[in-house]
Amino acid sequence: MDKPATPASRAARITLYYALLASVWILVSDWWLGERVAGTSWLTQAQSAKGLGFVAVTSVALFFLLRREWKADAALLQRNQQQRAELHALSQFRESVIESAHVWINGLDREARVTLWNDAAERISGYRRDEVLGSDGIWQLLYPDPDYRSSIAREVQQILSEGAEVQGFETSILTKSGEEKIIAWDSRQLTDEHGHVCGSVAIGRDVTARRAAEQALQKRERELRTLIANLPGMAYRCLNDAQWSMRFVSSACLELTGYRPEELVANRGVAWASLIQPEYLARLHVQVDQAIEQGEPFAVEYQLRKRNGDLVWCWEQGRAVTIDGEQFLEGIIIDITERKRLEQELEELATQDALTGLPNRRAFNRRLEDELSRATRYDRSFSLLWLDLNNFKDINDNYGHLAGDAVLRQISHLIKDKLRKIDFLARYGGDELTVILPEMSFEAGQEAAERLCDLVASSRFDVLNGHTITLTLSIGVAAFPQHGKSAMALCDAADRAMYQTKKRNAAARRHSGA
Repeated sequence: MDKPATPASRAARITLYYALLASVWILVSDWWLGERVAGTSWLTQAQSAKGLGFVAVTSVALFFLLRREWKADAALLQRNQQQRAELHALSQFRESVIESAHVWINGLDREARVTLWNDAAERISGYRRDEVLGSDGIWQLLYPDPDYRSSIAREVQQILSEGAEVQGFETSILTKSGEEKIIAWDSRQLTDEHGHVCGSVAIGRDVTARRAAEQALQKRERELRTLIANLPGMAYRCLNDAQWSMRFVSSACLELTGYRPEELVANRGVAWASLIQPEYLARLHVQVDQAIEQGEPFAVEYQLRKRNGDLVWCWEQGRAVTIDGEQFLEGIIIDITERKRLEQELEELATQDALTGLPNRRAFNRRLEDELSRATRYDRSFSLLWLDLNNFKDINDNYGHLAGDAVLRQISHLIKDKLRKIDFLARYGGDELTVILPEMSFEAGQEAAERLCDLVASSRFDVLNGHTITLTLSIGVAAFPQHGKSAMALCDAADRAMYQTKKRNAAARRHSGA
């Protein structure tokens, strides 16, 4: 691009043009006049006219020349004003964008010397602009490790020499205060107006805090995965719909149900609700919905069927959560089959007679209260039998307590086998047994008592050493509601009736013996 002419060069050019034009005019006009009017009276007038004509012609020429120069000066002045405006705008852009930017911006020449270092670069690195401009020494300070610095230099050289464009290239720098920071760089070549490479520009973002947060999140996720993998049950997240459609299940689901996580998620293989035994579903939905309405966690127990057909007891605790406007249930499900088995064993130990295997006194009292409630609610009757083995003490005295225990077990099994499924036989204590006969009147109860007495009297019972003996019963009968409307009243009535029967039996034996 040609450089604009200076005022001195333009003035010299105009003067040269004028001198040439004047010289040509004088020479040509003098020659012409000498040929035409030499020696005449018209020579003086002709020379005057020639001079005036020269002045007129040169004035016109000078006018056009000066007008052209004035136009050129005006255009030059306008260009200068535009350039000044552009420089002012560029300066404002530098101050408002580059210097005020929240990201690190730096420029390099072809030798990797710093040509631009904005305020953010100063703030992030700790090095002032006057410490780094015009030098490449900043890189030894930012990257003190020689090997690491060499790898960064190779990357910069690729940008300068090969035109490589870098996006998101992360480096670790050492700031002036000794703090390590992670910078993510976007960089590319800079070219001049002729397309020649003159350096590079780079924009750096301080991602130290973000990377630290990501590392902390990754660590937390690893810890959470480890925790979930070692939970004693299956962690889950599901929709609160009819099928409890799973959105996440932990790997423990395989041991709990026999199904893999991908088979349970989104009901791909099986819906969770379909694994639960049907008799629990309605109650579970009610309990979960009530807990959600009250804003409380829920805890439920139910049985589900595994893939192999086994039934397992589950304890589930969870709560409702809302994620992106959608309600989910989150919680944990634990296999409590073994606990249920132990509970059942403990219940049996607490309510079962160790000698006979019959329900004990505690179980009898509980069942009697239940039967009283049922009979009262539905206005029904039932009978209570109170059984006592006659002369049972003689067995213990003659054959020993082991023989007495054996006889008591045999009688218990004999009577139990002859009762209905709804009847309830228990060992109240010692040699006393009780029988609850639901839906049986007093008269029907007396008939049942007579049958049991006949059954025992017609049987023989083994004692030690292969001996067998016979026994008889004394049975008292009481019925609800005519003999009592409470457990205590019924037991007392049946016990008194049993002792009256026992007295009659004893009197009959004495009379017979007499």
